Amino acid sequence: MSKIALITGGSRGLGRSIAQHLAASGRDIVITYHRNAQAANDVVEQIEQLGQRALAVQLDIAQADSFARFVTQLSTLLNEKWQLNHIDFLINNAGTGVFQDYQSTTEAQFDQMVNEHLKGPFFLTQALLPMINDGGRILNVSSGLTRMTFPGFSAYASMKSAVETLTMYQARELGERKISVNTLAPGAIETDFGGGYVRDTAEVNQHLADITALGRVGLPDDIGGAVAALLADGTAWINAQRIEVSGGQNI
Repeated sequence: MSKIALITGGSRGLGRSIAQHLAASGRDIVITYHRNAQAANDVVEQIEQLGQRALAVQLDIAQADSFARFVTQLSTLLNEKWQLNHIDFLINNAGTGVFQDYQSTTEAQFDQMVNEHLKGPFFLTQALLPMINDGGRILNVSSGLTRMTFPGFSAYASMKSAVETLTMYQARELGERKISVNTLAPGAIETDFGGGYVRDTAEVNQHLADITALGRVGLPDDIGGAVAALLADGTAWINAQRIEVSGGQNI
C-alpha cells in the first residue's frame, strides 16, 4: 500500500508542486487548502490521473483552535478513502508572506506571521502526532531568508528561524518513535508568494538570478523534486537537518 503524505497549503505554489512530485513517486496525498476549493480539487484530479489516491481538506493554518476538529475530520476521511486512520509524512508548508520594511511592520502583520508560520505548525503537528506512523517523517518548510537577508521580510524570516529551531527539538523528542524531522529552506522561487514579488518583478528576478550560482531563480518543480527526494525510502536517516534548496543563492 502507498504511503500517505499530508501537505498543508497544497492547492497552489510550492505545495502543489510537492503534491505532484510525491504522487509521481508513488505516494498517496492529502492536501489542505484555505479558500480555493476548486484549485484544491484540480490538484486531487491531477494526482488521481497519476494513479494515486488523494483528497483535499479545508484548513486555516492560522486558526489553532480549529485543529482538533480538523484532526477528527481527517480521521473520518482517511477511514472512508483508505480504511486507515494514519499518515506517514507531514509537510508543514502553508502560509503567506508579509512584505513590509521593518520600521513599518505592524503588530497585526507580526501576529499574522506568528500564527501562520510558527504557532500553526507547532500545534498542528502536535495535534497530528497520534496519526503519524512510528517511523514517519515531518518536513517543515522554512526559507533561505533565515541565512541571507532581503529587506521587507523581517517578520516572516523571524518565524522561519524559530521553525528551524523547532525542527531540532522535534527531531530530538520524537526520535523515540523513529520519526525524523527536517527543515527544507527554499531560496527565491517564482510563485505568487508575496504577491508574486520574485516572479513578476523583472529587476528583482534578475538581481536574484545574478547572485545565484546556477544563474536563475528557482521554480516550484525545483522544490517539489527536492521534497520527493528527501522523502524517498532511502533517506530516512537524514534527521534534524536544514536543507537549503536555492541553486546556490548568495554563496
